[in-house]
Amino acid sequence: MKKMKVAVIGCGTIANSAHIPAYMANPCAEIKYFCDIIKEKAQKAVKEYGCGEAIQDYHDILNDPEIEAVSICTPNHVHASIAIDFLSAGKNVLCEKPAARTYSEALEMQKVQHETGKVLNIGVVNRFNTGVNIIKKMIETGELGEIYHVYVSFRAQRSIPGLGGAFTTKSIAGGGVLIDWGVHLLDIVMYCSGDPQPKTVSGQTYSMLGRNMENYSYLNMWAGPPDYSGTYDVDDFVTAMIRTEGPSITLNGAWAQNIGIEEMYIDFLGDKAGIRLQYGADFKIYSAQNGALFETTPKFNMGNHFQTEIDSFIECIRSGEKLPSHIDTVVVTAKIIQAIYDSSDAGAEITLTSLEDK
Repeated sequence: MKKMKVAVIGCGTIANSAHIPAYMANPCAEIKYFCDIIKEKAQKAVKEYGCGEAIQDYHDILNDPEIEAVSICTPNHVHASIAIDFLSAGKNVLCEKPAARTYSEALEMQKVQHETGKVLNIGVVNRFNTGVNIIKKMIETGELGEIYHVYVSFRAQRSIPGLGGAFTTKSIAGGGVLIDWGVHLLDIVMYCSGDPQPKTVSGQTYSMLGRNMENYSYLNMWAGPPDYSGTYDVDDFVTAMIRTEGPSITLNGAWAQNIGIEEMYIDFLGDKAGIRLQYGADFKIYSAQNGALFETTPKFNMGNHFQTEIDSFIECIRSGEKLPSHIDTVVVTAKIIQAIYDSSDAGAEITLTSLEDK
Protein backbone atom coordinates (compact mmCIF):
# COMPACT_ATOMS: atom_id res chain seq x y z
CA MET A 1 0.00 0.00 0.00
CA LYS A 2 1.20 3.50 -0.88
CA LYS A 3 2.43 5.45 2.12
CA MET A 4 0.27 8.30 3.39
CA LYS A 5 1.99 11.68 3.11
CA VAL A 6 1.91 13.65 6.35
CA ALA A 7 2.78 17.18 7.49
CA VAL A 8 3.80 18.09 11.04
CA ILE A 9 2.91 21.68 11.95
CA GLY A 10 4.99 22.88 14.88
CA CYS A 11 8.32 21.23 15.65
CA GLY A 12 8.57 21.75 19.39
CA THR A 13 8.56 19.39 22.37
CA ILE A 14 5.40 17.35 21.73
CA ALA A 15 6.19 16.95 18.04
CA ASN A 16 9.70 15.65 18.68
CA SER A 17 8.88 13.51 21.70
CA ALA A 18 5.69 11.93 20.37
CA HIS A 19 4.23 12.72 16.94
CA ILE A 20 7.33 12.60 14.75
CA PRO A 21 8.81 9.37 16.22
CA ALA A 22 5.40 7.69 15.97
CA TYR A 23 4.99 8.64 12.30
CA MET A 24 8.55 7.47 11.62
CA ALA A 25 7.70 4.10 13.17
CA ASN A 26 4.47 3.70 11.19
CA PRO A 27 5.10 1.75 7.96
CA CYS A 28 2.06 3.36 6.32
CA ALA A 29 3.09 6.99 6.86
CA GLU A 30 5.73 9.28 5.40
CA ILE A 31 6.45 12.81 6.66
CA LYS A 32 6.66 15.14 3.67
CA TYR A 33 6.82 18.47 5.50
CA PHE A 34 8.10 19.80 8.81
CA CYS A 35 6.68 23.26 9.47
CA ASP A 36 7.56 25.81 12.14
CA ILE A 37 7.41 29.61 12.27
CA ILE A 38 11.00 29.35 13.51
CA LYS A 39 12.31 27.71 10.36
CA GLU A 40 15.50 26.50 12.07
CA LYS A 41 13.35 24.08 14.12
CA ALA A 42 11.88 22.62 10.94
CA GLN A 43 15.32 22.39 9.34
CA LYS A 44 16.67 20.63 12.41
CA ALA A 45 13.87 18.06 12.14
CA VAL A 46 14.67 17.39 8.47
CA LYS A 47 18.30 16.81 9.37
CA GLU A 48 17.58 14.70 12.45
CA TYR A 49 14.96 12.43 10.90
CA GLY A 50 16.43 12.27 7.41
CA CYS A 51 13.25 13.01 5.51
CA GLY A 52 10.85 15.74 4.49
CA GLU A 53 11.13 19.39 3.61
CA ALA A 54 11.37 22.33 6.02
CA ILE A 55 8.83 25.12 5.60
CA GLN A 56 7.93 28.18 7.66
CA ASP A 57 4.35 28.96 6.57
CA TYR A 58 1.76 26.18 6.58
CA HIS A 59 -0.33 28.06 4.02
CA ASP A 60 2.26 27.05 1.43
CA ILE A 61 1.21 23.39 1.63
CA LEU A 62 -2.55 23.66 2.11
CA ASN A 63 -3.20 22.77 -1.51
CA ASP A 64 -0.56 20.08 -1.91
CA PRO A 65 -2.65 17.16 -3.24
CA GLU A 66 -0.23 14.59 -1.82
CA ILE A 67 -0.82 15.59 1.81
CA GLU A 68 -3.59 13.54 3.41
CA ALA A 69 -2.88 13.93 7.12
CA VAL A 70 -1.63 16.71 9.38
CA SER A 71 -0.51 16.83 13.01
CA ILE A 72 -0.94 20.23 14.67
CA CYS A 73 1.62 20.61 17.47
CA THR A 74 1.53 24.38 17.93
CA PRO A 75 0.60 26.65 20.85
CA ASN A 76 -3.11 26.60 21.68
CA HIS A 77 -4.08 29.98 20.18
CA VAL A 78 -3.62 28.77 16.60
CA HIS A 79 -5.10 25.27 16.98
CA ALA A 80 -8.51 26.32 15.67
CA SER A 81 -7.36 28.45 12.73
CA ILE A 82 -4.81 25.93 11.46
CA ALA A 83 -7.18 22.97 11.87
CA ILE A 84 -9.98 24.79 10.07
CA ASP A 85 -7.67 25.78 7.20
CA PHE A 86 -6.47 22.21 6.67
CA LEU A 87 -9.94 20.69 7.01
CA SER A 88 -11.26 23.21 4.48
CA ALA A 89 -8.40 22.20 2.16
CA GLY A 90 -9.54 18.57 2.35
CA LYS A 91 -6.92 17.29 4.80
CA ASN A 92 -7.38 15.04 7.82
CA VAL A 93 -6.23 16.53 11.12
CA LEU A 94 -4.86 15.34 14.45
CA CYS A 95 -4.72 18.41 16.68
CA GLU A 96 -2.89 18.34 20.00
CA LYS A 97 -4.84 18.97 23.18
CA PRO A 98 -6.64 21.11 24.14
CA ALA A 99 -8.84 21.31 21.05
CA ALA A 100 -8.75 25.09 21.37
CA ARG A 101 -8.50 27.93 23.89
CA THR A 102 -12.27 28.23 24.31
CA TYR A 103 -15.40 26.15 23.85
CA SER A 104 -16.60 28.47 21.05
CA GLU A 105 -13.38 27.87 19.10
CA ALA A 106 -13.77 24.11 19.57
CA LEU A 107 -17.37 24.33 18.31
CA GLU A 108 -16.18 26.12 15.18
CA MET A 109 -13.64 23.35 14.55
CA GLN A 110 -16.41 20.77 14.96
CA LYS A 111 -18.67 22.70 12.58
CA VAL A 112 -16.03 22.70 9.83
CA GLN A 113 -15.33 19.00 10.41
CA HIS A 114 -19.01 18.25 9.88
CA GLU A 115 -19.08 20.39 6.74
CA THR A 116 -15.99 18.81 5.19
CA GLY A 117 -16.39 15.24 6.42
CA LYS A 118 -12.64 14.97 7.01
CA VAL A 119 -11.17 13.45 10.17
CA LEU A 120 -10.59 15.76 13.13
CA ASN A 121 -9.14 13.99 16.15
CA ILE A 122 -7.82 15.70 19.27
CA GLY A 123 -4.64 14.57 21.07
CA VAL A 124 -6.30 13.18 24.18
CA VAL A 125 -3.73 10.42 24.12
CA ASN A 126 -4.90 8.70 27.29
CA ARG A 127 -7.85 7.28 25.36
CA PHE A 128 -5.20 5.01 23.81
CA ASN A 129 -3.58 4.11 27.13
CA THR A 130 -3.71 0.41 28.06
CA GLY A 131 -4.45 0.94 31.76
CA VAL A 132 -7.14 3.51 31.07
CA ASN A 133 -8.85 1.14 28.64
CA ILE A 134 -8.74 -1.72 31.18
CA ILE A 135 -10.48 0.54 33.71
CA LYS A 136 -13.05 1.60 31.12
CA LYS A 137 -13.82 -2.07 30.37
CA MET A 138 -14.12 -2.89 34.09
CA ILE A 139 -16.63 -0.07 34.53
CA GLU A 140 -18.61 -1.14 31.44
CA THR A 141 -18.83 -4.76 32.62
CA GLY A 142 -20.02 -3.70 36.07
CA GLU A 143 -17.02 -4.91 38.06
CA LEU A 144 -17.03 -1.70 40.09
CA GLY A 145 -20.81 -1.57 40.35
CA GLU A 146 -22.39 1.86 40.03
CA ILE A 147 -19.81 4.62 39.64
CA TYR A 148 -21.33 7.40 41.69
CA HIS A 149 -18.39 9.77 42.11
CA VAL A 150 -14.94 10.43 40.64
CA TYR A 151 -12.27 12.51 42.39
CA VAL A 152 -9.35 14.01 40.47
CA SER A 153 -6.12 15.44 41.88
CA PHE A 154 -3.37 16.97 39.73
CA ARG A 155 -1.22 18.98 42.09
CA ALA A 156 2.45 19.93 42.28
CA GLN A 157 4.42 22.22 44.54
CA ARG A 158 6.15 24.59 42.11
CA SER A 159 5.75 23.49 38.47
CA ILE A 160 4.65 26.55 36.51
CA PRO A 161 6.11 26.01 33.01
CA GLY A 162 7.98 28.77 31.21
CA LEU A 163 6.97 31.62 33.53
CA GLY A 164 6.18 34.69 31.44
CA GLY A 165 5.97 32.71 28.19
CA ALA A 166 3.25 31.10 26.09
CA PHE A 167 2.06 28.75 28.83
CA THR A 168 1.33 31.61 31.24
CA THR A 169 -0.24 34.00 28.73
CA LYS A 170 -4.02 33.56 28.53
CA SER A 171 -4.34 34.99 25.03
CA ILE A 172 -2.05 32.22 23.78
CA ALA A 173 -2.81 29.23 26.04
CA GLY A 174 -6.41 29.97 26.98
CA GLY A 175 -5.70 29.19 30.63
CA GLY A 176 -3.23 27.61 33.01
CA VAL A 177 -3.17 24.36 34.95
CA LEU A 178 -6.80 23.51 34.13
CA ILE A 179 -6.40 23.66 30.37
CA ASP A 180 -2.85 22.24 30.43
CA TRP A 181 -3.01 19.35 32.93
CA GLY A 182 -6.70 19.23 33.75
CA VAL A 183 -7.77 18.57 30.18
CA HIS A 184 -5.98 15.19 30.25
CA LEU A 185 -7.34 14.02 33.60
CA LEU A 186 -10.88 15.26 32.98
CA ASP A 187 -10.85 13.51 29.62
CA ILE A 188 -9.87 10.22 31.26
CA VAL A 189 -12.81 10.59 33.66
CA MET A 190 -15.23 11.30 30.84
CA TYR A 191 -13.90 8.46 28.68
CA CYS A 192 -13.98 5.82 31.41
CA SER A 193 -17.42 6.98 32.58
CA GLY A 194 -18.93 6.63 29.09
CA ASP A 195 -18.74 10.33 28.18
CA PRO A 196 -21.79 11.40 30.26
CA GLN A 197 -23.33 14.76 29.46
CA PRO A 198 -22.45 17.41 32.05
CA LYS A 199 -25.33 19.27 33.70
CA THR A 200 -23.93 21.85 36.12
CA VAL A 201 -20.49 23.13 37.05
CA SER A 202 -19.24 25.14 39.99
CA GLY A 203 -15.58 26.10 39.89
CA GLN A 204 -12.99 28.50 41.19
CA THR A 205 -9.60 29.28 39.69
CA TYR A 206 -6.74 31.19 41.28
CA SER A 207 -3.70 32.98 39.89
CA MET A 208 -1.61 33.29 43.02
CA LEU A 209 1.94 31.99 43.26
CA GLY A 210 3.24 33.15 39.88
CA ARG A 211 1.97 36.72 40.01
CA ASN A 212 5.11 38.08 41.65
CA MET A 213 7.29 36.51 38.98
CA GLU A 214 10.71 37.68 40.12
CA ASN A 215 10.14 36.23 43.60
CA TYR A 216 8.72 32.90 42.43
CA SER A 217 10.90 30.10 43.85
CA TYR A 218 11.21 26.82 41.94
CA LEU A 219 13.51 23.89 41.34
CA ASN A 220 13.10 23.58 37.57
CA MET A 221 11.07 25.05 34.72
CA TRP A 222 10.76 22.60 31.86
CA ALA A 223 9.27 24.97 29.27
CA GLY A 224 12.27 27.29 29.34
CA PRO A 225 13.75 29.95 31.59
CA PRO A 226 11.45 32.63 33.04
CA ASP A 227 10.78 35.81 31.08
CA TYR A 228 10.21 38.41 33.79
CA SER A 229 9.10 40.95 31.19
CA GLY A 230 6.40 38.53 30.01
CA THR A 231 2.86 37.80 31.14
CA TYR A 232 1.35 35.78 33.96
CA ASP A 233 -2.44 35.92 33.82
CA VAL A 234 -3.52 32.25 34.03
CA ASP A 235 -4.67 29.88 36.76
CA ASP A 236 -2.12 28.06 38.89
CA PHE A 237 -4.84 26.46 41.08
CA VAL A 238 -8.34 25.20 40.31
CA THR A 239 -11.10 23.46 42.20
CA ALA A 240 -14.45 22.36 40.78
CA MET A 241 -17.60 20.30 41.24
CA ILE A 242 -19.28 18.85 38.13
CA ARG A 243 -22.65 17.12 38.00
CA THR A 244 -23.20 14.85 35.01
CA GLU A 245 -25.85 12.40 33.83
CA GLY A 246 -23.48 9.80 35.26
CA PRO A 247 -21.18 10.29 38.27
CA SER A 248 -20.47 13.55 40.01
CA ILE A 249 -16.87 14.77 39.62
CA THR A 250 -14.71 16.88 41.92
CA LEU A 251 -11.18 18.05 41.25
CA ASN A 252 -8.28 19.98 42.70
CA GLY A 253 -5.42 21.00 40.43
CA ALA A 254 -2.28 23.04 40.97
CA TRP A 255 0.72 23.98 38.88
CA ALA A 256 1.96 25.58 42.06
CA GLN A 257 0.96 25.20 45.72
CA ASN A 258 2.66 25.64 49.06
CA ILE A 259 2.36 21.94 49.83
CA GLY A 260 5.42 19.83 49.00
CA ILE A 261 3.55 16.75 47.81
CA GLU A 262 2.85 15.94 44.17
CA GLU A 263 -0.40 14.13 43.40
CA MET A 264 -1.55 13.00 39.96
CA TYR A 265 -4.34 10.46 40.35
CA ILE A 266 -8.00 9.68 39.72
CA ASP A 267 -10.31 7.85 42.15
CA PHE A 268 -13.25 6.00 40.61
CA LEU A 269 -15.72 5.22 43.41
CA GLY A 270 -18.16 2.38 42.78
CA ASP A 271 -20.54 0.63 45.15
CA LYS A 272 -18.81 -2.73 44.51
CA ALA A 273 -15.20 -1.60 44.17
CA GLY A 274 -13.04 1.44 43.67
CA ILE A 275 -9.96 2.23 41.60
CA ARG A 276 -7.13 4.68 42.09
CA LEU A 277 -5.34 5.35 38.80
CA GLN A 278 -1.93 6.99 39.07
CA TYR A 279 -1.68 9.24 36.01
CA GLY A 280 0.58 7.70 33.38
CA ALA A 281 1.19 4.62 35.53
CA ASP A 282 -0.63 1.66 37.05
CA PHE A 283 -3.75 1.42 39.20
CA LYS A 284 -5.06 -0.33 42.28
CA ILE A 285 -8.43 -1.95 42.84
CA TYR A 286 -10.05 -1.81 46.29
CA SER A 287 -12.90 -4.24 47.01
CA ALA A 288 -14.58 -6.35 49.69
CA GLN A 289 -15.46 -10.07 49.55
CA ASN A 290 -16.38 -12.71 52.10
CA GLY A 291 -15.91 -10.30 54.96
CA ALA A 292 -12.41 -9.26 53.88
CA LEU A 293 -11.01 -6.15 52.21
CA PHE A 294 -8.86 -6.62 49.12
CA GLU A 295 -6.24 -4.44 47.45
CA THR A 296 -5.09 -5.58 44.00
CA THR A 297 -2.53 -4.14 41.60
CA PRO A 298 -3.06 -5.56 38.09
CA LYS A 299 -0.01 -6.20 35.93
CA PHE A 300 -0.12 -5.44 32.22
CA ASN A 301 2.00 -4.24 29.30
CA MET A 302 1.55 -0.47 29.13
CA GLY A 303 2.56 -0.12 25.49
CA ASN A 304 3.20 3.26 23.85
CA HIS A 305 -0.05 5.21 23.76
CA PHE A 306 1.36 7.92 21.50
CA GLN A 307 2.27 5.27 18.93
CA THR A 308 -1.18 3.74 19.23
CA GLU A 309 -2.76 7.18 18.80
CA ILE A 310 -0.82 7.91 15.59
CA ASP A 311 -1.34 4.40 14.21
CA SER A 312 -5.08 4.68 14.91
CA PHE A 313 -5.23 8.10 13.25
CA ILE A 314 -3.63 6.82 10.05
CA GLU A 315 -5.82 3.71 10.03
CA CYS A 316 -9.09 5.58 10.65
CA ILE A 317 -8.48 7.79 7.62
CA ARG A 318 -8.37 4.63 5.49
CA SER A 319 -11.19 2.77 7.24
CA GLY A 320 -13.60 5.58 8.10
CA GLU A 321 -13.76 4.43 11.73
CA LYS A 322 -14.70 7.16 14.21
CA LEU A 323 -12.15 7.11 17.03
CA PRO A 324 -12.85 7.91 20.71
CA SER A 325 -10.68 11.02 20.23
CA HIS A 326 -12.98 12.48 17.54
CA ILE A 327 -13.93 16.14 18.01
CA ASP A 328 -17.59 15.13 18.54
CA THR A 329 -16.59 13.39 21.78
CA VAL A 330 -13.77 15.59 22.99
CA VAL A 331 -15.74 18.83 22.59
CA VAL A 332 -17.63 17.92 25.78
CA THR A 333 -14.44 18.26 27.83
CA ALA A 334 -13.92 21.69 26.28
CA LYS A 335 -17.45 22.54 27.37
CA ILE A 336 -16.71 21.56 30.98
CA ILE A 337 -13.42 23.49 31.09
CA GLN A 338 -15.13 26.60 29.70
CA ALA A 339 -17.86 26.24 32.33
CA ILE A 340 -15.29 26.04 35.14
CA TYR A 341 -13.66 29.25 33.97
CA ASP A 342 -17.05 30.94 33.49
CA SER A 343 -18.22 29.81 36.93
CA SER A 344 -15.08 31.22 38.52
CA ASP A 345 -15.51 34.55 36.73
CA ALA A 346 -19.19 34.76 37.69
CA GLY A 347 -18.77 33.47 41.24
CA ALA A 348 -21.74 31.18 40.65
CA GLU A 349 -22.73 27.73 39.44
CA ILE A 350 -23.11 27.34 35.68
CA THR A 351 -25.87 25.36 34.00
CA LEU A 352 -24.36 23.85 30.89
CA THR A 353 -27.25 24.56 28.54
CA SER A 354 -26.35 28.23 28.99
CA LEU A 355 -23.10 27.58 27.13
CA GLU A 356 -24.79 26.61 23.87
CA ASP A 357 -25.08 30.24 22.82
CA LYS A 358 -21.45 31.15 23.61
